[in-house]
Amino acid sequence: MNDTHGTADVTADVLIIGGGVIGLAIGWRAAQRGLRVAVADPDPGRGASHAAAGMLTPVAEAAYAERELFELGQQSLARYPAFVAELADETGLAVGFRQSGTLLVGYDADDMAAINEHAILRQTFGVTSQRLSGRECRKAEPLLGPSISGGLLVDDDASVDPRLLTEALLAAVQKAGAVHLRERAVRLRTAGDRATGAQLADGSTVSAAQVVLSAGWASASLAGLPDGVAPPVRPVKGQIVRLRPTPATLAAGLPAALINRTVRGLSQGSSVYLVPRASGELVLGATQEEMGPDTTVTAGGVWQLLRDARAIVPGITELELAEAVAGLRPGTPDNAPVLGASDLPGLIVATGHFRSGVLLAPVTADLIAELLVTGTGAAAAAPFRPQRFNQARRAQ
Repeated sequence: MNDTHGTADVTADVLIIGGGVIGLAIGWRAAQRGLRVAVADPDPGRGASHAAAGMLTPVAEAAYAERELFELGQQSLARYPAFVAELADETGLAVGFRQSGTLLVGYDADDMAAINEHAILRQTFGVTSQRLSGRECRKAEPLLGPSISGGLLVDDDASVDPRLLTEALLAAVQKAGAVHLRERAVRLRTAGDRATGAQLADGSTVSAAQVVLSAGWASASLAGLPDGVAPPVRPVKGQIVRLRPTPATLAAGLPAALINRTVRGLSQGSSVYLVPRASGELVLGATQEEMGPDTTVTAGGVWQLLRDARAIVPGITELELAEAVAGLRPGTPDNAPVLGASDLPGLIVATGHFRSGVLLAPVTADLIAELLVTGTGAAAAAPFRPQRFNQARRAQ
């Protein structure tokens, strides 16, 4: 991907506004299909993707009323092995993909009741899981705390390192010949009743036959969007903590990786997840805060994560605090993404993935690339069309 600075105007078949994991994946697939692609983002992969833990857990990210979201997540998870293998072939870069399953564990009786509800949800979705006693949980993960009451093992869940993934996608987009515009798109350009590109922060313009709006939570604030076209996305803050082993912990005999698979824990009603990396790094997360566009890391958020994670895996207290960071997930009124052609011809929306952006990247890229090339939306994207919010808008 050729990097472009300065004020030179650019012409492309497709302009993608936003270079997170979704925008980059779409750019890669669209360029592979022969389209001239430009991606506008001053710092690709540094938004929600940078702060994501990378869990690939379709059921955990859906609820009883979100069957369509679960099915889309399952489709995307099924594509992940081939997706990351192709990325590795194209770029030589690994992305930390691990399909080692998820262990959901509970601390007390109320936590176990919630886990049992989750098991029932899985059954309604037609997917299996294995109920484990506390002893069986500790057999699966020996460093779990002694007070774990029981759990649920999901064998086919996976994880990926989103930072490595965006790095590989950047390299893949470059190899496919797309243009990277290191400026932020500040205004949508239209001619008549059609999107025709965007104006960038440096005053230059991009002309494009089609525009993909994939700027995460900021998608709704792009100037120039006609009334009723902006997707109803909002920022939902999430804080995560990254821990890593120290020479002292290794010398003390603790393994580099405290757990072998993703562990999602409930500790007296409070939720936490622990995602291991091959390097021995451990990512802790779960905060979800309606704070607007605020990325402040708070002592309370970090304390909550460490407190709950320690109840699940006590050995984390011996690890080094490597990083604490906050990101902004793009939330929608129904917690599902916005995918497809908008009411403005030439403008396609691919945002609002909330907790599932990394999970849904492969399937979103395929669906949007197909739409860009053929003009036809796939059936899998139908439940997520932008027009589903029109009735609510008219009622306001």
